[in-house]
Amino acid sequence: MKILNYGVIGCGMMGQEHLRNIALLPGARVAAIHDPDEIMAATAKAMAPNAVVYDSAWDLLDHPDLDCLLIASPNHLHLAQMEEIAARRPLPLLVEKPLYTDPGDAARIATFGERYPAPIWVAMEYRYMPPVAKLIEEAQVATGGIRMLTIREHRFPFLRKVGDWNRFNRNSGGTLVEKCCHFFDLMRLILRDEPVRIMASAGQEVNHLDESYGGEVPDIWDTAYVICDFAGGARAMLELCMYAEGATFQEEISAIGPRGKIEARVPGPGRFWPSHLGAPPVAQVIVSPRQPKGPSSVEIPVDPTILAAGDHNGSTFFQHARFERMLRGEGAVEVTLRDGAQAVAMGHAAQESAETGRVVTLDPGA
Repeated sequence: MKILNYGVIGCGMMGQEHLRNIALLPGARVAAIHDPDEIMAATAKAMAPNAVVYDSAWDLLDHPDLDCLLIASPNHLHLAQMEEIAARRPLPLLVEKPLYTDPGDAARIATFGERYPAPIWVAMEYRYMPPVAKLIEEAQVATGGIRMLTIREHRFPFLRKVGDWNRFNRNSGGTLVEKCCHFFDLMRLILRDEPVRIMASAGQEVNHLDESYGGEVPDIWDTAYVICDFAGGARAMLELCMYAEGATFQEEISAIGPRGKIEARVPGPGRFWPSHLGAPPVAQVIVSPRQPKGPSSVEIPVDPTILAAGDHNGSTFFQHARFERMLRGEGAVEVTLRDGAQAVAMGHAAQESAETGRVVTLDPGA
Protein backbone atom coordinates (compact mmCIF):
# COMPACT_ATOMS: atom_id res chain seq x y z
CA MET A 1 0.00 0.00 0.00
CA LYS A 2 1.33 3.41 -0.96
CA ILE A 3 1.96 5.70 2.00
CA LEU A 4 0.20 9.03 1.50
CA ASN A 5 2.31 12.10 2.26
CA TYR A 6 0.70 15.12 3.91
CA GLY A 7 1.97 18.67 3.82
CA VAL A 8 0.66 20.58 6.85
CA ILE A 9 0.30 24.37 6.91
CA GLY A 10 -0.40 25.58 10.44
CA CYS A 11 0.75 23.59 13.47
CA GLY A 12 -0.98 25.28 16.38
CA MET A 13 -3.48 23.59 18.67
CA MET A 14 -5.74 22.19 15.94
CA GLY A 15 -2.85 21.48 13.60
CA GLN A 16 -1.23 19.37 16.31
CA GLU A 17 -4.46 17.44 16.80
CA HIS A 18 -4.34 16.62 13.10
CA LEU A 19 -0.71 15.51 13.44
CA ARG A 20 -1.56 13.11 16.27
CA ASN A 21 -4.41 11.59 14.29
CA ILE A 22 -2.52 11.24 11.02
CA ALA A 23 0.12 9.35 13.02
CA LEU A 24 -2.55 6.75 13.88
CA LEU A 25 -3.22 6.00 10.21
CA PRO A 26 -1.01 3.16 8.93
CA GLY A 27 -1.33 4.42 5.37
CA ALA A 28 -0.38 8.06 5.89
CA ARG A 29 2.41 10.23 7.25
CA VAL A 30 3.28 13.90 7.61
CA ALA A 31 6.13 14.65 5.21
CA ALA A 32 6.33 18.45 5.39
CA ILE A 33 5.24 21.08 7.91
CA HIS A 34 5.19 24.84 8.17
CA ASP A 35 4.27 27.18 10.99
CA PRO A 36 5.63 30.74 11.30
CA ASP A 37 5.83 30.38 15.08
CA GLU A 38 9.14 28.73 16.02
CA ILE A 39 7.72 27.05 19.12
CA MET A 40 4.78 25.57 17.22
CA ALA A 41 7.07 24.42 14.41
CA ALA A 42 9.44 22.76 16.88
CA THR A 43 6.55 21.05 18.66
CA ALA A 44 5.22 19.78 15.34
CA LYS A 45 8.65 18.48 14.38
CA ALA A 46 8.82 16.54 17.65
CA MET A 47 5.45 15.00 16.84
CA ALA A 48 6.40 14.17 13.25
CA PRO A 49 10.19 13.67 13.45
CA ASN A 50 10.54 12.49 9.84
CA ALA A 51 8.85 15.57 8.43
CA VAL A 52 10.80 18.41 6.82
CA VAL A 53 10.17 21.83 8.40
CA TYR A 54 9.85 24.70 5.93
CA ASP A 55 10.20 28.41 6.61
CA SER A 56 7.22 29.29 4.40
CA ALA A 57 4.13 27.61 3.08
CA TRP A 58 5.34 28.26 -0.44
CA ASP A 59 8.66 26.50 0.17
CA LEU A 60 6.64 23.58 1.52
CA LEU A 61 4.83 23.31 -1.81
CA ASP A 62 8.12 22.39 -3.46
CA HIS A 63 8.46 19.29 -1.28
CA PRO A 64 8.56 16.20 -3.54
CA ASP A 65 5.95 13.45 -3.45
CA LEU A 66 3.22 15.30 -1.57
CA ASP A 67 -0.19 13.69 -2.01
CA CYS A 68 -2.31 16.29 -0.22
CA LEU A 69 -2.24 19.44 1.87
CA LEU A 70 -3.83 20.22 5.22
CA ILE A 71 -4.53 23.87 6.08
CA ALA A 72 -4.91 24.46 9.83
CA SER A 73 -3.75 28.06 10.01
CA PRO A 74 -5.74 30.91 11.65
CA ASN A 75 -9.17 31.43 10.09
CA HIS A 76 -8.50 34.69 8.29
CA LEU A 77 -5.58 33.17 6.35
CA HIS A 78 -7.43 30.22 4.79
CA LEU A 79 -8.78 31.76 1.60
CA ALA A 80 -5.60 33.56 0.55
CA GLN A 81 -3.57 30.41 1.22
CA MET A 82 -5.94 28.31 -0.86
CA GLU A 83 -5.68 30.78 -3.72
CA GLU A 84 -1.89 30.74 -3.55
CA ILE A 85 -1.90 26.94 -3.55
CA ALA A 86 -4.18 26.99 -6.60
CA ALA A 87 -1.68 29.19 -8.42
CA ARG A 88 1.41 27.18 -7.42
CA ARG A 89 0.53 23.51 -6.87
CA PRO A 90 -3.17 22.57 -6.62
CA LEU A 91 -3.01 19.37 -4.60
CA PRO A 92 -6.02 17.74 -2.87
CA LEU A 93 -6.93 19.90 0.13
CA LEU A 94 -8.24 19.25 3.61
CA VAL A 95 -8.94 22.75 4.93
CA GLU A 96 -10.03 23.59 8.44
CA LYS A 97 -13.25 25.48 9.03
CA PRO A 98 -14.25 28.22 8.54
CA LEU A 99 -13.39 28.55 4.86
CA TYR A 100 -13.43 32.34 5.05
CA THR A 101 -14.19 35.09 7.56
CA ASP A 102 -15.30 38.18 5.59
CA PRO A 103 -18.92 38.09 4.31
CA GLY A 104 -17.72 39.95 1.22
CA ASP A 105 -15.62 36.95 0.21
CA ALA A 106 -18.54 34.60 -0.53
CA ALA A 107 -18.28 35.18 -4.29
CA ARG A 108 -14.51 34.84 -4.10
CA ILE A 109 -14.74 31.39 -2.50
CA ALA A 110 -17.29 30.29 -5.11
CA THR A 111 -14.98 31.37 -7.93
CA PHE A 112 -12.09 29.54 -6.30
CA GLY A 113 -14.15 26.35 -6.12
CA GLU A 114 -15.13 26.53 -9.78
CA ARG A 115 -11.49 26.72 -10.86
CA TYR A 116 -9.69 24.43 -8.44
CA PRO A 117 -8.78 21.22 -10.29
CA ALA A 118 -8.30 18.89 -7.30
CA PRO A 119 -10.61 17.63 -4.51
CA ILE A 120 -11.35 19.99 -1.59
CA TRP A 121 -12.63 18.59 1.71
CA VAL A 122 -13.68 21.00 4.48
CA ALA A 123 -12.77 19.78 7.97
CA MET A 124 -16.14 19.63 9.72
CA GLU A 125 -15.09 17.22 12.46
CA TYR A 126 -18.40 17.24 14.34
CA ARG A 127 -20.01 15.14 11.59
CA TYR A 128 -17.66 12.33 12.51
CA MET A 129 -18.23 12.19 16.26
CA PRO A 130 -19.50 8.60 16.66
CA PRO A 131 -22.70 9.51 18.57
CA VAL A 132 -23.48 12.31 16.11
CA ALA A 133 -22.85 9.97 13.17
CA LYS A 134 -25.24 7.44 14.71
CA LEU A 135 -27.90 10.12 15.19
CA ILE A 136 -27.50 11.21 11.56
CA GLU A 137 -27.83 7.60 10.41
CA GLU A 138 -30.96 6.83 12.45
CA ALA A 139 -32.74 10.21 12.66
CA GLN A 140 -35.17 9.86 9.78
CA VAL A 141 -36.46 6.47 10.92
CA ALA A 142 -36.52 7.37 14.62
CA THR A 143 -38.44 10.61 14.06
CA GLY A 144 -40.53 9.80 11.02
CA GLY A 145 -39.20 12.99 9.44
CA ILE A 146 -37.58 15.71 11.52
CA ARG A 147 -39.67 18.79 12.28
CA MET A 148 -37.60 20.21 15.16
CA LEU A 149 -33.82 20.04 15.64
CA THR A 150 -32.00 21.47 18.66
CA ILE A 151 -28.25 21.66 19.13
CA ARG A 152 -26.88 22.72 22.50
CA GLU A 153 -23.22 23.32 23.23
CA HIS A 154 -22.35 24.12 26.83
CA ARG A 155 -18.58 24.31 26.99
CA PHE A 156 -15.41 26.02 28.17
CA PRO A 157 -14.27 29.47 26.95
CA PHE A 158 -12.13 29.93 23.87
CA LEU A 159 -8.63 28.60 24.54
CA ARG A 160 -5.56 30.71 23.97
CA LYS A 161 -4.10 30.49 20.46
CA VAL A 162 -0.79 31.75 19.06
CA GLY A 163 -0.85 35.53 18.88
CA ASP A 164 -4.31 35.50 20.49
CA TRP A 165 -5.84 35.70 17.02
CA ASN A 166 -9.07 34.04 18.14
CA ARG A 167 -9.90 36.86 20.55
CA PHE A 168 -11.10 39.18 17.78
CA ASN A 169 -13.91 38.96 15.23
CA ARG A 170 -11.73 40.36 12.45
CA ASN A 171 -9.56 37.24 12.61
CA SER A 172 -12.07 34.57 13.52
CA GLY A 173 -15.15 35.78 11.65
CA GLY A 174 -17.00 36.04 14.97
CA THR A 175 -18.12 33.31 17.35
CA LEU A 176 -21.13 32.32 15.25
CA VAL A 177 -18.80 31.72 12.31
CA GLU A 178 -15.66 30.41 14.05
CA LYS A 179 -17.32 28.08 16.53
CA CYS A 180 -20.81 27.59 15.24
CA CYS A 181 -20.25 26.84 11.56
CA HIS A 182 -19.93 23.24 12.82
CA PHE A 183 -23.50 23.33 14.05
CA PHE A 184 -24.93 25.05 11.00
CA ASP A 185 -23.26 22.36 8.91
CA LEU A 186 -24.92 19.71 11.07
CA MET A 187 -28.32 21.38 10.67
CA ARG A 188 -28.09 21.22 6.88
CA LEU A 189 -26.77 17.66 6.96
CA ILE A 190 -29.30 16.27 9.43
CA LEU A 191 -32.31 18.03 7.88
CA ARG A 192 -31.12 17.48 4.29
CA ASP A 193 -32.36 20.97 3.53
CA GLU A 194 -31.35 24.61 3.17
CA PRO A 195 -32.10 27.54 5.52
CA VAL A 196 -34.38 30.39 4.45
CA ARG A 197 -34.50 32.58 7.59
CA ILE A 198 -32.18 33.09 10.56
CA MET A 199 -32.75 35.06 13.74
CA ALA A 200 -30.30 35.32 16.61
CA SER A 201 -29.64 36.88 19.98
CA ALA A 202 -26.03 36.81 21.14
CA GLY A 203 -23.40 38.71 23.05
CA GLN A 204 -20.31 38.77 25.23
CA GLU A 205 -21.51 38.32 28.78
CA VAL A 206 -18.79 36.67 30.90
CA ASN A 207 -15.58 35.69 29.11
CA HIS A 208 -12.51 37.75 28.15
CA LEU A 209 -13.87 41.06 29.49
CA ASP A 210 -10.83 41.52 31.72
CA GLU A 211 -8.33 40.78 28.92
CA SER A 212 -6.47 43.31 26.81
CA TYR A 213 -4.23 42.83 23.77
CA GLY A 214 -2.43 45.90 22.50
CA GLY A 215 -4.96 48.01 24.33
CA GLU A 216 -7.93 46.17 22.78
CA VAL A 217 -10.51 44.16 24.70
CA PRO A 218 -11.63 40.98 22.91
CA ASP A 219 -14.96 41.28 21.09
CA ILE A 220 -15.84 37.60 20.66
CA TRP A 221 -19.24 36.48 21.96
CA ASP A 222 -19.76 33.71 24.50
CA THR A 223 -23.58 33.42 24.51
CA ALA A 224 -26.09 32.84 21.73
CA TYR A 225 -29.48 31.57 20.68
CA VAL A 226 -29.98 31.07 16.95
CA ILE A 227 -33.22 29.94 15.27
CA CYS A 228 -33.18 28.76 11.66
CA ASP A 229 -36.21 28.13 9.44
CA PHE A 230 -35.61 25.65 6.63
CA ALA A 231 -37.16 25.53 3.18
CA GLY A 232 -39.02 22.29 3.88
CA GLY A 233 -40.67 23.68 7.02
CA ALA A 234 -38.41 22.23 9.72
CA ARG A 235 -37.03 24.46 12.42
CA ALA A 236 -33.63 24.26 14.06
CA MET A 237 -32.19 26.01 17.10
CA LEU A 238 -28.69 26.45 18.45
CA GLU A 239 -28.02 27.24 22.10
CA LEU A 240 -24.41 28.19 22.81
CA CYS A 241 -22.91 28.92 26.21
CA MET A 242 -19.15 29.17 26.57
CA TYR A 243 -19.04 29.41 30.35
CA ALA A 244 -20.70 26.10 31.18
CA GLU A 245 -17.76 23.69 31.31
CA GLY A 246 -19.14 22.15 34.51
CA ALA A 247 -21.74 20.20 32.50
CA THR A 248 -21.52 16.42 32.10
CA PHE A 249 -22.02 16.64 28.35
CA GLN A 250 -20.66 19.34 26.08
CA GLU A 251 -22.88 18.80 23.04
CA GLU A 252 -26.49 17.64 23.10
CA ILE A 253 -28.45 17.21 19.88
CA SER A 254 -32.13 16.32 19.69
CA ALA A 255 -34.22 15.65 16.60
CA ILE A 256 -38.00 15.29 16.89
CA GLY A 257 -40.69 14.24 14.44
CA PRO A 258 -44.16 12.67 14.39
CA ARG A 259 -42.80 9.22 15.26
CA GLY A 260 -40.48 10.16 18.11
CA LYS A 261 -37.26 11.72 19.28
CA ILE A 262 -33.56 10.85 19.02
CA GLU A 263 -30.78 12.47 21.05
CA ALA A 264 -26.99 12.41 21.03
CA ARG A 265 -25.01 13.46 24.08
CA VAL A 266 -21.29 14.06 23.66
CA PRO A 267 -18.80 14.71 26.50
CA GLY A 268 -16.14 17.38 26.23
CA PRO A 269 -12.40 16.69 26.04
CA GLY A 270 -11.35 14.04 28.52
CA ARG A 271 -8.27 16.04 29.50
CA PHE A 272 -10.57 18.64 31.08
CA TRP A 273 -12.59 16.14 33.14
CA PRO A 274 -11.72 16.41 36.86
CA SER A 275 -9.89 13.28 38.00
CA HIS A 276 -11.66 13.25 41.38
CA LEU A 277 -14.94 12.57 39.56
CA GLY A 278 -13.64 9.29 38.19
CA ALA A 279 -13.65 8.22 34.56
CA PRO A 280 -14.91 10.76 32.00
CA PRO A 281 -18.49 10.28 30.80
CA VAL A 282 -19.19 8.20 27.69
CA ALA A 283 -21.27 9.50 24.80
CA GLN A 284 -24.86 8.35 24.51
CA VAL A 285 -27.60 8.05 21.92
CA ILE A 286 -31.20 7.88 23.18
CA VAL A 287 -34.24 6.98 21.09
CA SER A 288 -37.66 7.91 22.52
CA PRO A 289 -40.59 6.65 20.43
CA ARG A 290 -44.08 8.07 20.96
CA GLN A 291 -45.79 4.69 20.65
CA PRO A 292 -45.04 2.54 22.50
CA LYS A 293 -43.41 4.85 25.01
CA GLY A 294 -40.07 3.72 26.36
CA PRO A 295 -36.74 5.48 25.77
CA SER A 296 -33.80 3.26 24.93
CA SER A 297 -30.26 4.43 25.57
CA VAL A 298 -26.96 3.11 24.25
CA GLU A 299 -23.44 4.22 25.10
CA ILE A 300 -21.10 4.99 22.17
CA PRO A 301 -17.53 4.41 23.42
CA VAL A 302 -14.46 5.44 21.44
CA ASP A 303 -11.13 3.62 21.42
CA PRO A 304 -9.05 5.29 24.17
CA THR A 305 -6.05 5.78 21.86
CA ILE A 306 -8.20 7.61 19.33
CA LEU A 307 -9.98 9.55 22.06
CA ALA A 308 -6.65 10.71 23.50
CA ALA A 309 -5.45 12.02 20.11
CA GLY A 310 -7.76 15.03 20.14
CA ASP A 311 -10.51 17.05 21.77
CA HIS A 312 -13.39 16.07 19.48
CA ASN A 313 -14.58 12.63 20.63
CA GLY A 314 -12.38 10.83 18.11
CA SER A 315 -13.89 12.61 15.13
CA THR A 316 -10.61 13.97 13.75
CA PHE A 317 -9.31 10.42 13.31
CA PHE A 318 -12.48 9.17 11.64
CA GLN A 319 -12.48 12.18 9.33
CA HIS A 320 -8.89 11.50 8.25
CA ALA A 321 -9.71 7.84 7.64
CA ARG A 322 -12.51 8.89 5.26
CA PHE A 323 -10.29 11.54 3.65
CA GLU A 324 -7.62 8.88 3.06
CA ARG A 325 -10.18 6.62 1.37
CA MET A 326 -11.13 9.48 -0.92
CA LEU A 327 -7.48 10.10 -1.83
CA ARG A 328 -7.14 6.42 -2.77
CA GLY A 329 -10.17 6.63 -5.07
CA GLU A 330 -12.35 4.56 -2.72
CA GLY A 331 -14.88 7.29 -1.91
CA ALA A 332 -16.02 10.80 -2.73
CA VAL A 333 -15.52 14.12 -0.96
CA GLU A 334 -18.02 14.11 1.90
CA VAL A 335 -17.78 17.74 3.04
CA THR A 336 -17.69 19.88 -0.07
CA LEU A 337 -16.57 23.44 -0.57
CA ARG A 338 -20.25 24.39 -0.86
CA ASP A 339 -20.98 22.70 2.48
CA GLY A 340 -18.23 24.74 4.09
CA ALA A 341 -19.34 27.96 2.42
CA GLN A 342 -23.01 27.47 3.38
CA ALA A 343 -22.07 26.91 7.02
CA VAL A 344 -20.10 30.18 7.00
CA ALA A 345 -22.98 32.01 5.29
CA MET A 346 -25.33 30.85 8.03
CA GLY A 347 -22.85 32.04 10.65
CA HIS A 348 -22.59 35.45 9.04
CA ALA A 349 -26.38 35.70 8.84
CA ALA A 350 -26.63 34.84 12.54
CA GLN A 351 -23.97 37.43 13.41
CA GLU A 352 -25.88 40.04 11.40
CA SER A 353 -29.21 39.15 13.01
CA ALA A 354 -27.78 39.38 16.52
CA GLU A 355 -26.11 42.72 15.75
CA THR A 356 -29.18 44.33 14.10
CA GLY A 357 -32.07 42.64 15.88
CA ARG A 358 -33.60 41.70 12.52
CA VAL A 359 -34.43 38.45 10.79
CA VAL A 360 -32.00 37.67 7.96
CA THR A 361 -33.37 35.98 4.83
CA LEU A 362 -31.28 33.48 2.87
CA ASP A 363 -31.67 32.16 -0.65
CA PRO A 364 -31.94 28.35 -0.40
CA GLY A 365 -30.76 28.00 -3.98
CA ALA A 366 -27.58 30.05 -3.56
